[in-house]
This record gives sequence, C-alpha cells and structure tokens, in this order.
Amino acid sequence: MKKLSLSLLFLLLLVSCNSTKHVAEGKNMLTQNYIYVDSVRNKSSDIQKYILQKPNPKFLNLPVGLYFYNIGNPNKPKTPATWGEKNLRSYNFIKNVFSEKQSIAYAKTFIGLNRWFLNYQGPVIVSERKVKNTENNLLTYYKNQGYFKSKVTSEINRDSISKKATVAYRVNRGKPTLLDTINFKIESLVLDSIYKSTKTPSLLKKGNQYNDKTFRNEASRVLKLFRNNGVYNFTESALGFYVDSTRTDNKTNVDFLISGNRLKETNGIYVNTPYKVQKVTEVNVTTDYSFTRKGEPLLDSLKYEGINYLGHRKIKYNPKYLSQSIFLKPGSIYKDTLRNLTRNHLKSLKNFKSTNIKFTPISGTDNELKMDIFLAPIEKFTLGLETEITHSNIREIGSSAKFSITNRNAFRGAELLKLSFLGSYFNSTSGPGWEIGADASLEIPRLIAPFGLNKLVPKEMSPRTLFSIGSSFQKNIGLDRQTFTFLSDYKWQYNAKKTIQLEVLNTQYIQNLNITSYFDIYSSEFSNLDNVAKAYDTANNITTNTNHPLSTNISTQVPKALAFMKTVANDTSFKTTNSDDYNTALNILNRYNIVTSDFLIPVLAYTYTYNNQSNFNDNNFSFFKVRIANSGNALGLLSSKKNTNNKKTLANIPLAQYFKTDLEYKKFWDVGGNSVFGIRTFFGAIIPYDNSDIPFTKSYFAGGSNDIRAWQTYELGPGSRNTGLEFNVGSLKFLTSAEYRFDVVSKLKGALFIDAGNIWDITGSNFVDEESKFNNVSSLKDIAVGSGFGARLDFSFLILRLDVGFKTYEPYLAGNKWLKNYNFANAVYNIGINYPF
Repeated sequence: MKKLSLSLLFLLLLVSCNSTKHVAEGKNMLTQNYIYVDSVRNKSSDIQKYILQKPNPKFLNLPVGLYFYNIGNPNKPKTPATWGEKNLRSYNFIKNVFSEKQSIAYAKTFIGLNRWFLNYQGPVIVSERKVKNTENNLLTYYKNQGYFKSKVTSEINRDSISKKATVAYRVNRGKPTLLDTINFKIESLVLDSIYKSTKTPSLLKKGNQYNDKTFRNEASRVLKLFRNNGVYNFTESALGFYVDSTRTDNKTNVDFLISGNRLKETNGIYVNTPYKVQKVTEVNVTTDYSFTRKGEPLLDSLKYEGINYLGHRKIKYNPKYLSQSIFLKPGSIYKDTLRNLTRNHLKSLKNFKSTNIKFTPISGTDNELKMDIFLAPIEKFTLGLETEITHSNIREIGSSAKFSITNRNAFRGAELLKLSFLGSYFNSTSGPGWEIGADASLEIPRLIAPFGLNKLVPKEMSPRTLFSIGSSFQKNIGLDRQTFTFLSDYKWQYNAKKTIQLEVLNTQYIQNLNITSYFDIYSSEFSNLDNVAKAYDTANNITTNTNHPLSTNISTQVPKALAFMKTVANDTSFKTTNSDDYNTALNILNRYNIVTSDFLIPVLAYTYTYNNQSNFNDNNFSFFKVRIANSGNALGLLSSKKNTNNKKTLANIPLAQYFKTDLEYKKFWDVGGNSVFGIRTFFGAIIPYDNSDIPFTKSYFAGGSNDIRAWQTYELGPGSRNTGLEFNVGSLKFLTSAEYRFDVVSKLKGALFIDAGNIWDITGSNFVDEESKFNNVSSLKDIAVGSGFGARLDFSFLILRLDVGFKTYEPYLAGNKWLKNYNFANAVYNIGINYPF
C-alpha cells in the first residue's frame, strides 16, 4: 500500500511537471531575474527586495509548489451541482447506490482537493507594469545612495515556444556625489544650547558619499538628543535638510535646518510656541486598569516617593517595589530613554497584560507634564500545560507532560511563585519507563543578596533573583535515579545585547536506587566482561564458572562481577600475560563506580550571553555564550573525609569536584528569498580535581537531533573508539554545524546541513584507552562528519522538524573512512521541535 501511495504521488507530480501548463497563449512565465550594475551581475539580497516580481519558489531547483498548483485546474466546477453536470456518470452512480447526500459529499471531496492544489502559488506571469515599477525602484535606490545621475533600463527576453521569460535590469550608476560644506542652522536658543552642550558628533561629514540613510540616521540622532534632554514636544517635522543640486562637480553643500518653534493649538487656533525644557511634576499609577472599568471611581490611593498609586479596588502591589520600575520621578526632566525604560521594566515584571504611559501638559504651564501609567494586571492565578512526544535510540515513542500553576504578585512585590508537576511515560529497550517530579520556584524582580551586594547591579538592568527547589524520581531510566535540586540564580540585562547570569549554590543531589540493574542497562559491558572471564579461566586453567559472571540472568551478577573485577585487578600475573583483557576489566570497574555512585554537585557558575538579534524576524545576527562553572570548591573545604574509593565525601556522599567551561557561537545570514545560512560552534571542557570523578549527568555526549545528526544520542565517540556501549561520554567536546534553510511551499521549509565534532577524554585517567584521549592537534583527525537534509513545518508558535543524517566521515573505521555508510540503510532520522540551533 505504501509503495502504491508513493507511486501515485510520483505519477501526479510527473503529470504536473509541465510548469507552463496553465500559462495562457501570448503570456510568459517568469523564470529568472538578472541585475547588472555597471555591467557586473549583482546578486545582493539588498537589491533583490526592490524587485516586484520574483519567480516561483524552488526546492532543489524545482518549482515544487507550482507543480502542485498545476495538478489542480482553475476551470473546474466550484459547486456540487456543476460538478455533477460535468461528471454525470460517477455522480449518478454514487447517488443511486447510496444517496444524493453522499453524492454531494463525493463531489465536495473532489472540489476541495482541487481547491487545495490551487492554494499553492500559480505561475508568475511577467508584467510589463511591474518591470517598469522595478526600474523606478532601482533608480530611487541608487539615487538614495548618492548616484544622482544613475540610469536603469530593463529587457524582457521571451520564449514563445516554452512560454517562459527572463528579465534583465541594467544599472549605470555614474559618479557618486560627495558631501562638501555642512551648515547647522538652529533657530531656537534652547535647542542650540542643548546641541552645543552635548557635543555629540554629527553623522554628516565632509568628504563622505551622499547616502539617504545617513540623513535619516542623523535626523533620528538629533530627535533623540532633544527628547532625551526634556524637549517632549520636539518632533522630526521640525528638522529639514537642504541639498544644493546646482553644483556640477559631483559635490553638494548641505544645510541642516532645525526650527525654533512648534505649532500649539489654543481654542482651535494654532500659534507658534518656542520649545522649552519640560519636567514631569506629577506621576499617577493606576494599578488595576481595565477597559471595562474605565470611568469608574478610584476607591483606593497611596503615595510613595511622590508617586500617586490609584486603584478601582484595593491596591495589591507594594508601592516600594513597584516604584523601582518607574524611572521618571516627580521633578525629573523628561527623557524618552527613561520613558522606554519604565515601560520595558514594567513589562519584565510579567504581572501586567498591558502597560500604557500617557503624558499631558499641566494646565497653565508650558514646561510641566503629568505622567499617567495604566497597568492592566494578568489574572493572579494561571494554569499551564506543556506536552511533548519523545523519541531516541534508547527511548521508543513516549510522551511527557508538565502541569504548572503560577501565582503572580505572591508577596505584593510582583513576585512569581510557580508550582510545577511533571510526568513522562515511554517504552525503552529494557521495558516501560516513567518519571515523575515536582518543583517550586520563586522569581523576584530584584536582587536579593546580603551585605548590600544588591546595590552593585543598578535597577535599570532589570535584575532578577530566582530560587527553586525540586525533586524527580525515575523508573527504568538508567539506574532508577532520584534527584533533589536547589537553585539560587541571579540574572540581569547588562544592556540590550548582553545578559549576565550568576548561579550561587546550584546544588544537586543524585541518588541511584537500582544499581543491581547495571548490567541490564549496560549489557555490552557484561558481554565484554564475560569475554575477559573466559580469558581469565583459560589463563588460570579454570574449568568451572564459579569465579566469573557467566550466566544468562544478568541482574544477579553484579556482586559476582564486582568480586571478579577486583580479583583481576589484584592479579599481576594476568596483567602481564593478558594486558588488554586486564585493562578492559579495570575500565568496566571504573565506569561502574562512576555511573552507580551517588553524587552531591554544588555548582557556582558565571554565564555571559551576547545576542544582537533585534527581533524574532531578524535573520542577520550573532550569538555568543560562555559559561564558567566550578563544583565542590567551596563545600570541599568543609570536609576532609574520603570513601573507600578515595573520593572526598560530604555527609558520606561523594562530592563532585570539577571545573567546567562551555563556549558557544552562532552566526546567521539572510541570503534573500526567505533563505537563511547559519553556523554554530561549541567547545566544552570539564576537568576534575582532588581525585574526583565526573558525574555521568555532567559529562559531554555526541549525537542526537540537536547535535551531530548522523549519529544517535550517546552513540558517537569518544575519540576514534567505537565502543559499542549504550552510553558514551567524554570530558572534552567540539561541535560545529552549518545549515542552509529555505522555503519549499507554504508552511513547509527545507534545510541542508553539515555537522562535525566528537568527544574525547582529558582527565588523564589510567582507565581510559589511548584512542579515547585528546592528546594534541593530531586528535582532530577523530572529528566525525555527518551531512543530510531536513524538512520543517512552520506553525509560527513552533516548528516541527525532521532531519535525515548520513554518516559522511567515520573516524573509527579501518581503511577508508569517507562515505562508507553514506546510504539510507545507515541514516539516522531525527524528530525535533524548533531549529537545532
């Protein structure tokens, strides 16, 4: 049935592959635009946006959306009645066998299917009007760049046989115009004084090429200058530029004119009024504003720091804390920056649906303003539900859900108190598994710190403190782990692009509840140990199997396996005669000790994030993040006790002691046509000290839907090893990815990608084999490479993603390592939510 469906789809596409099927006689479908600037072809995305007609979008150089459109027919019937007349035989057959109602439904099915095909974009027909308008667009663009004598021509190349056409636009820019003498003429003494006192340099400079964008930026700069120095009524309409166009030497003089008066309406009459510096002398805050209560009396009021707090009901916010988000105080000079900062700060409290700020002149004065802030609160209690479908090489299809309840303004200081409950259920290779957990968090919109440390971060940076405590319990996930977590976290926005986060006492206690199932989960370890046992029997002429874990019931073998590994560790003769098997047994014992150990992980961490993305739709931006963390350094001073494995403990719990650094960089370019090219690089290293082990949950792994997509999670590495273990981890990781994203049809988007990276060991442990270690630059030959393609369904609120990864370079292979398993049989299919980076 599957093959039949694919064959039918292929047949439909084949039938529709005549891309000009619905192009009328005498018309031509646009297939390509060419832009030549001074005889050189220009493919810049800055230019492409001025072209009014673009060819149908293509996927792998094929207009797939157009093929779907061509399957439909715009001339087919639009109603069941007309469809029945055109298809009388089949319509009457359904009507006679079933009923007229069924025949109408039958007709609607075909009408709806035809309409669905026609929803895709039809052939783009060349329009001479739009070609001419594109000429004007390009001419305007280059004149705005200072090429005042530029010329633009166009040529439509038609093919009457194929009904296709291309359009060539030819731009002759001529010589650019340069700025010469620049004069500033400010008519207002108040504005002139502000301009001269700030001494900010102008963007208009003698010798620079004329650029309309520079003039707009200069106007914006001057507008901000005056409005941030108290001139509330100043608008861009008071600014003007006079450009001398009479010169013939490709230079121009510029007069920058700034009006000294504004038009003020008084009793229907507009009069010229000089600009003045204005102060905010009255501030009113309505804390429970809503459109339905508009006009109702204000029954409650409070005053704090000169600010009037008003409410239609009892005021529920503490003015002491709310005033920390208001930066224009009574008596302060008006500034746009402080108004915007107030609005953004109030929004960041996550307590209000809307924040409206209104300024009105105080009657009888020209230099005083009243500021009214209207806050519309979000409901105090809100419920949340998040669900997710999961799949990996370890977990088969499963589902998870998280239910939360949020209490806003929990302690009258705009705090967010959140209680969450989570659960998941899935089938794995070792049977069904589940997880349940709960946590409570309190987010406070200010720094809570002793000894006045909270004053180190100004409130303009929107500081935030988060306290969280939680626990989770896992069944048939690893060794049935139970986790307790406590977190105190400080975060602030250093500026619009930089964020700083400080984790203090981020403490986690991990307890393994079912270590006897170790060899059930890590069955490959048992197989390797079984081989060592056979070699040990042979070396010592043992004919029974009482001294080694040879049994079909793996779960009962942990005590025997431990005893056997310790016996091997103390057998110097076996070490000499069977060194490889001896090292295998010690490696398994070491991994067993790490994986089954309980851990106390007290982390101090500093995170710096840089992100210059202006908004969600910005596809030209950079992202950089560095996190430096230490575990166990402070609490390690409180205890000198060690366990039998010579590991430092606190309250008899092994203490994780390590330094860890993560670096991540991402860069994206908008390459035009809704296409984006992005790169991502990650480097991480974790170094233990004081004989500590690295907890399994803090180690690095490679593979998965957000990693190297040609390998499954935990499958790759470390180094050039192909261990066959269920979980492979390392203490050093390098990852880099490149991805090209493009539109296919409608909400469907495509991607081509290359991922490269691996994990290694840098702990210097004697238990790690040489192939897994990172020794020097020569270890970079162990970097694995995967490549592939993907599809994304963009639903605006989330992106559903499917990626197919092919193993391109496999460092663990003998002989040829390139493209040996580059096929669908060995491909890895990844399902994910949102983009991988």
